[in-house]
Amino acid sequence: MLHNAIKRLQNGTHHDPFEYLGRHSDRQGDEIIRVFMPSAKLVTLVGFGVMTRVEDSDLFEAHLNSQQAAKLSEHYQISWQEKHDGSKHQTVSAYSFDPLVSELDLYLFNESKHRRVWEFMGAHLKEIDGVHGVQFVVWAPYVKRVSVVGDFNGWNGLRHPMRNRGASGVWELFIPGLHQGDPYKFEILNSDGLLLHKADPYAQRTSMRPETTSLVTADSSYEWHDNDWLEHRTGWDWQRAPVSIYELHLGSWRHSAENDEGNEEGFISYRGIAEELVNYVAGLGYTHIELMPIMEHPLDESWGYQVSSYFSPTSRFGTPDDLRYLINHCHINGIGVILDWVPAHFPKDSFALAQFTGEAIYEHADPIMAEHQDWGTLIFNYDRHEVRNFLSASALYWIDDFHIDGLRVDAVASMIYLDYSRKEGEWVPNKFGGNEYLEAVEFLKEVNEVVHENYPGVVMIAEESTSWPMVSRPTYMGGLGFSMKWNMGWMNDTLSYFQSDPIYRKYHQDQLTFSQLYAWTENFVLPFSHDEVVHLKKSMLDKMPGDEWQRFANLRLLYAYQYAHPGKKLLFMGGEFGQWLEWDAKSSLDWSLCDYPSHRGLQKLIGDLNSTYKLERALHVNDFNAEGFQWIDCHDSEQSVLSFIRHGDNEQIICIFNFTPVPRQNYRIGVPAAEHYEEIFNSDSAHYGGSDMGNGGLIKVDEEPWMGFECSLQLTIPPLGALFLKAK
Repeated sequence: MLHNAIKRLQNGTHHDPFEYLGRHSDRQGDEIIRVFMPSAKLVTLVGFGVMTRVEDSDLFEAHLNSQQAAKLSEHYQISWQEKHDGSKHQTVSAYSFDPLVSELDLYLFNESKHRRVWEFMGAHLKEIDGVHGVQFVVWAPYVKRVSVVGDFNGWNGLRHPMRNRGASGVWELFIPGLHQGDPYKFEILNSDGLLLHKADPYAQRTSMRPETTSLVTADSSYEWHDNDWLEHRTGWDWQRAPVSIYELHLGSWRHSAENDEGNEEGFISYRGIAEELVNYVAGLGYTHIELMPIMEHPLDESWGYQVSSYFSPTSRFGTPDDLRYLINHCHINGIGVILDWVPAHFPKDSFALAQFTGEAIYEHADPIMAEHQDWGTLIFNYDRHEVRNFLSASALYWIDDFHIDGLRVDAVASMIYLDYSRKEGEWVPNKFGGNEYLEAVEFLKEVNEVVHENYPGVVMIAEESTSWPMVSRPTYMGGLGFSMKWNMGWMNDTLSYFQSDPIYRKYHQDQLTFSQLYAWTENFVLPFSHDEVVHLKKSMLDKMPGDEWQRFANLRLLYAYQYAHPGKKLLFMGGEFGQWLEWDAKSSLDWSLCDYPSHRGLQKLIGDLNSTYKLERALHVNDFNAEGFQWIDCHDSEQSVLSFIRHGDNEQIICIFNFTPVPRQNYRIGVPAAEHYEEIFNSDSAHYGGSDMGNGGLIKVDEEPWMGFECSLQLTIPPLGALFLKAK
């Protein structure tokens, strides 16, 4: 029996090394201390002398009588001399410690109910019985052995095999003497004899690509200063509040031209970008930033959407505490932070989640279910409790540990449909014969419920491109439980309309009016995101028809229409000053354009729109309520003019749009009774680079009824212009 155990240790196939290594009693009542040291020339049990090498093996033993054993510390030390260089080392034995992960933790994890699983999974600096080291825990079911490997053991998987925790599929080991920043991976020997080296799925810090190692990270001691922000967020009524989001890609917002941080690729760190970014975003009046995925990812060209480490900020921009600094700086300056989160799929890179044990555990084993054919990535297996717990814990981790204010969930449609982007015969119906991926739907509901229950004021936003009902309705009503949903239909219709020549717009006015048929079915965000300025779709400015003046006028009009339309607002970086070129993730934005009056004027317009949107309650308080909108005239397609009222609790804003380059003189619209109206915004103002046509000061109200209103106004509507009026 003993010979067989030694053989299995020597071959690296022992399923439970603690069964033989460490401290054990023999039949005579004496004790045997065993260590397995494949790189050692000589091993000593500190305080007792040289240990005996078992013949033809790398196992060393020390036999202690009862008196010697009584003197031996519970956590005894060994010293050894390396074969290859003669160097000497000493440490507490990793095999002198009892299991550290509780049975309750394992049970909750296996049931997908552990809300703080990141606190024990992965690698954590610990002090156990006065001994400092690192506790490693990983989920790897149905394998023969899992070891921790790193510089500390010469990446030798025989040196630190882990303790198996039975049917849970979890393996653990406490290794004394390791430190923050030590690189490591897990070596897995699977049931087929395949040897794998895998990064830690729960790693909270990773090496800079192209390295793929995980790094030991201490629990954060970062000193936050955003208590006032978090307290306010708890009672934040986001449905009735202004929400204006600036979406950005950290790697290309601005490069460090001088490479002053030693980064040869010109990336500015989280900490280095904080002050400039926050000053810029706050100066333009945005309420939030949305960061495209900053979880670790191996490929720059994926823009972060092929995540390899769901608990680690990418090392491209610095340390986790550097990211905390950026978020903290946003909060103390009144800016919320939303993160893109990608629970729909993950890349096939062999060092990460794909075929983690040589078999599919994070993804589906069934090839029909396993792969996203459009993206060449793998689909999470939402049927598995441990996978759902992994993903839900990732969401909670960013909110809890990094004070994130919201998650924008990417590619929801690809999660909830079994036939997403698949032809007939390439998918299998659910148990009811439908195309809904029931387990993914339940996962999304669960995540949304847990977030809203534990972190009031944090928003969950769905990028969902289909007509799936009640995405942003509570789960108790039958919804998916998201806070908000991107309005992709509005975005597509609106951009299609604006890209047409104004001479033809009269034939397509329904593209603007159709949104009111469904505007109140969801809590909508109106997005002009990064997806609309790549892959030959052209930049926002370059989409616009006409000469240069008309392009800028059209874009000013488009943004004014976005801010007037019910729904929260989102704009991708570069659109605010009129980037001419499509977005390129490898290049910095063309900030030199801001030296030109037309681009500077567009920037000023965005700042004033945000200011007006926040100041005028009628423009935001009923974004999700049909009572907040009333048509004045949606029928004047011949002149391509639209007019409507945004209602607040006791306030009203009149919004008028001329979608042609022809000025409309003496244009009459019906309005609610008032003594005067004031023009509070004009997209054609010279301040923004327009022709400065408008109505100036106060506008006298005529008592002439019009279009069902008791009063009316005669207006000058500027070419390709938008007006906002307020009763005085």
